[in-house]
Amino acid sequence: MSGEGAVGAGRDISHSAVGAGSRVEHTEVDNRIENTTVGRDVFQVGRDLTVNTTLNYPPPPPEPVWRSVRVGAVPPLASAFQPREELRGRIDRARERNTTVVLTQVLSGGGGVGKSQLAAHYADQAHAEGVDVLAWVNAAETTQIIATYATAAAKVGVPGADGQDAESDALAFLDWLAVTDRSWLVVLDDLTDLEGAAPWWPRPPAGANGRVLATTRRRDALVTGSGRARVDIGTYTPDEALDYLRDRLAEADAGHLLDDRSDDLVEALGLLPLALAHAAAYMINEGVDCTAYLRLFTDRASRLESVLPTDADTDNYGRRVTTSLLLALDAADHREPAGLATPAIRLASHLDPTGHPDTLWATEAVTEYLTAHRASPPAGAPAPEPVTPEQARAALRLLHHYALITHTPHDSNGAVRLHALTARAARETTPPTQIAATVRTAADALLETWPEHEHTAPELTAVLRANTDTLTDHADDHLWHPDAHPVLFTAGNSLLHAGLFHTAVTHWQHLTADAQRLLGDDHPNTLTARANLASSYARAGRTGEAIVLEEWVAADRERILGPDHPDTLSARGNLASSYARAGRTGEAIVLEERVAADRERILGPDHPDTLTARGNLAVSYRRAGRTGEAIRIGERVAADRERILGDDHPDTLTSRGNLASSYGQAGRTGEAIVLEERVAADRERILGHDHPDTLTARANLASSYARAGRTGEAIVLEERVAADRERILGHDHPDTLLARGNLAFSYWRAGRTGEAIVLEERVAADRERILGHDHPNTLTSRANLASSYARAGRTGEATAIGERVAADCERILGPDHPDTLLVRGNLASSYARAGRTDGAVDLLRSVVEDQARVLGPAHPDTVISRAGLATVLTRRGRGLLAGDTAGAWRDAAEAVQVVGPHLSDDPSTYGPDLAEAYGLAAAVLDADGQPEAAADFRSRALRAVATAPAPRPGDGAADGSRS
Repeated sequence: MSGEGAVGAGRDISHSAVGAGSRVEHTEVDNRIENTTVGRDVFQVGRDLTVNTTLNYPPPPPEPVWRSVRVGAVPPLASAFQPREELRGRIDRARERNTTVVLTQVLSGGGGVGKSQLAAHYADQAHAEGVDVLAWVNAAETTQIIATYATAAAKVGVPGADGQDAESDALAFLDWLAVTDRSWLVVLDDLTDLEGAAPWWPRPPAGANGRVLATTRRRDALVTGSGRARVDIGTYTPDEALDYLRDRLAEADAGHLLDDRSDDLVEALGLLPLALAHAAAYMINEGVDCTAYLRLFTDRASRLESVLPTDADTDNYGRRVTTSLLLALDAADHREPAGLATPAIRLASHLDPTGHPDTLWATEAVTEYLTAHRASPPAGAPAPEPVTPEQARAALRLLHHYALITHTPHDSNGAVRLHALTARAARETTPPTQIAATVRTAADALLETWPEHEHTAPELTAVLRANTDTLTDHADDHLWHPDAHPVLFTAGNSLLHAGLFHTAVTHWQHLTADAQRLLGDDHPNTLTARANLASSYARAGRTGEAIVLEEWVAADRERILGPDHPDTLSARGNLASSYARAGRTGEAIVLEERVAADRERILGPDHPDTLTARGNLAVSYRRAGRTGEAIRIGERVAADRERILGDDHPDTLTSRGNLASSYGQAGRTGEAIVLEERVAADRERILGHDHPDTLTARANLASSYARAGRTGEAIVLEERVAADRERILGHDHPDTLLARGNLAFSYWRAGRTGEAIVLEERVAADRERILGHDHPNTLTSRANLASSYARAGRTGEATAIGERVAADCERILGPDHPDTLLVRGNLASSYARAGRTDGAVDLLRSVVEDQARVLGPAHPDTVISRAGLATVLTRRGRGLLAGDTAGAWRDAAEAVQVVGPHLSDDPSTYGPDLAEAYGLAAAVLDADGQPEAAADFRSRALRAVATAPAPRPGDGAADGSRS
């Protein structure tokens, strides 16, 4: 009821009109009048009354026609825009996650990765599909968000938005978005102040008709609060980057600038869309092709402002590249821990962009650097306390939150990464006065992080080496004042420990040249660098170059440091090792005996360098055939190293491997195999599958398997070692040649003579070319080739080579060297095959006598030669039966005398030869008419028969691979 002084009249009033111009409404009233305008007074006059009322209303206005609303300027898509299908698929899947529409997707990533371009693509797509409301918000500051929302409210005609208060209008716009059935898209581009923007995120609408896209450099927890889905935006894929460059140049009719270095160029630009856009524009403007631009871009003298200049911003990114990459740095510096973001990223920028361990940030070097370079507090504020490791880590997290770096703590070795161009921008904006301190701090921190025992952390060590390389590239000469920084030497030695010999050569060549240039020829750092270069040459198989350098270093160190200085002793020890590699075993022993005695006198018997000297001496004794001395020293060194260094230390494993080799040379093959199986397993576990020392352990084990008659197992291992060494060390490395020689010899043992000859001819030629005519390994190759020729029936060639090798071995190694004796035995075998039986017998008699004296009567080589002599005697005797039974009897008697007394020592080897000798004796007695005596000898022959035939003399000189 309305109207002043109205009175209800009755119960039912209907269809009554009161007052001019009124219209009638039907109103049911229960003792009241509702919603009725009646002019002035109405009185209720009974219980039920029907009132006919006429109301006077103007006609309703027509429904307004909705017009699409567009607020804010959507940036145009870049030239040659790349759709990035896989990335957009991830964004779309984030929206439809778990079958529930997610209102907001936040595109998070560093500067220049194309976040805004992706958002603009979605905005253009929404516009084309006819979205009702599209608002593009420059969200760098909260005030801009509010202003854009207020403008949108006015354009939409949101109830309550009267233009008087921007914040009220913005809230009204958010309220309207939550209830409207209109479709809408809000893009919050470059959202920076997540805390201030918290109230201004659009709320989920009543239906599924609204969507929010945000772009930000931040990726902390606030990004994903309130049901928002974060999508990390990275750089282009290599294919996308190449497509962009190709399309961009083609659009400008400059496709001819694309050349075969385009792949390298997009990688150098870090696949970063921003950098690619600037680079393409520069190439178009200047008419330079990919090769020329890549040369300019990678020139250390060039700066980003010159190679990615502002006037090349044809796609309207709107900022200098360095500014864009580091845009969030100022905001990060104002967050707690305040003032650390800038020095932290400058330090990180000098390390490997692909990652370094975050434990580096807990080092004393880093915390002291951050304390010294922290931004000054506001005037009047107290000076901050020294930076703690926890604050240093907090600075990392801050940089991560602002997408300036990527910090993934679970990736312990490469936890801290940053884009290469971000790193370059940070380096180029570091004040010149701070560069030296930053470089030295990075080096100190790497050294503090380096593990004491590298074999316990090979992956960490590899990462630290890579970071040292990167630091060296950026350091100019700052790591050489006042002296060379120790991390340079640590990284180089680490390459040698890891078996990366060719890389080590390159490292030490550069380091030696820098030391000579900056410190002079006689500086201790220069001598050390030169010594390590020599060691690298030696390990890489360049023995001649190693000896030249080592003789120079040994003389200089003795002149400058004195004869008893530990570095002088190291120089002599290194020279001795190279002499041994070159086959100059006698000279090596003279030096090593002196070094071992001097080190024990100066450093003490348990010093690791003393143990190394003894171990090297034992190896040289073994090479010289002084096997007993080698075993005695080797057992002591192995026990001492296990006690002092530990069971798993690489030097302990080397000692065991060397001792096993000495056991093998002494004929103690079973003991050798037990040790070598253990060493091979331990090295693979500790050093890795491909480490050169692991390959050596496998090769040694294969050689012992071959000695034990396990030829099939030996071949399987040796084929694997030969392939691995060629892949890892290179085609011409001495250890690769050694592996091929071992494999050829095992083929020979297995009766695969043709394959053995092919390999042996190749190895012999390669060794003569690489190692020289007189190197012991070259002699071994020729001896093995002669054995294979003999087995193949090429007895003339076998004899010629064998005689030459025997003479060379006696001249170079000495008449009593085990290899000399073995080669003489091989030559005797060739004589026998060529029908020169008398020469074979004479030579074998001498070999058996010498081997028994030098190696011992039970040594495998002595056993084989003794059995071979018996065989040749028996064959010669059978040839004499027809005309000289007395001579045949003498040969039979000598054969029995040669092997008979030793039958119980090795019946399987000597039994068949003794049986043959008894058979010859029986034949002589038959010829002389003494059948009863002949029958007795035949009975003896049957008793002497062993179960297996034996190898014969000249079964090849084992091409043993030794640690």
